[in-house]
Amino acid sequence: MIHGIGRQRPDYAARMMRNIERQLVVQGYEPDAIAWQPVYWDDILAPAEKAYLKRSLDTASLRAHRLRELVVTVLGDATGYRQLSAGRASSDELRVYRVVHKRIQQNIASLYHDQLGSHPVPMVVLAHSFGGHILSNYVWDSQRWPRQELSAFERMNWLTGIITFGCNIPLFTFACPKIVPISFPPPRLAKRLKSKARWLNYYDPDDVLAWPLKSVNAAYARVVSDDRLINVGGAMISRTPFSHLRYWSDLGFAREVAAFLVTLL
Repeated sequence: MIHGIGRQRPDYAARMMRNIERQLVVQGYEPDAIAWQPVYWDDILAPAEKAYLKRSLDTASLRAHRLRELVVTVLGDATGYRQLSAGRASSDELRVYRVVHKRIQQNIASLYHDQLGSHPVPMVVLAHSFGGHILSNYVWDSQRWPRQELSAFERMNWLTGIITFGCNIPLFTFACPKIVPISFPPPRLAKRLKSKARWLNYYDPDDVLAWPLKSVNAAYARVVSDDRLINVGGAMISRTPFSHLRYWSDLGFAREVAAFLVTLL
């Protein structure tokens, strides 16, 4: 799992994991059938954002402190993590991009070596909001510039499922002269798994940060299996933009995720 922008806690995924495990039990599977590895990266940019916010609020006459904090954390994360052209690959502006990707690589290594005992299994990644953009970049880099010292699992060759929710990848494609998605299923994925591989993109119709992916272009339409409308957050929240934050706790979404995971167990 990987979270999006804004303040996050290290245990941000705990409730969703519990909900999915309960759904697996309902379908006759043990909770430990899944090895979880949430990727937490909020701490990379938070210190600089908090320091600037404190200096500004202490020294300037500013209103709407809570809203300003939200703006700094949301826009600060999005602009701090930036994807630049290969010609600027040595720029300091890519530092956070590299650090975030290093964090992902470390978490995948921990999952593979510590939890799985270096035994590869189908990998499914759940990515929320801006986390979908980060995931896409990470997989793209892994496919274009694979690190041969890493295992096939760590090079994302076992990526069998992608579940994006509240995803805004399309918003980061407008500056691209040619929009090319990642290769999915991965070319080196085992043949027996390719027929089961799915990229499922969930969006609440009232979540203004969530967008369908198949409509980006024909290439995305081929790699994304389905754009699925879902109402999250209950009767009150699901009809508002605040639904963007409610996928994590929504039982209906947990059932959807569990239903896909069962196809790989």
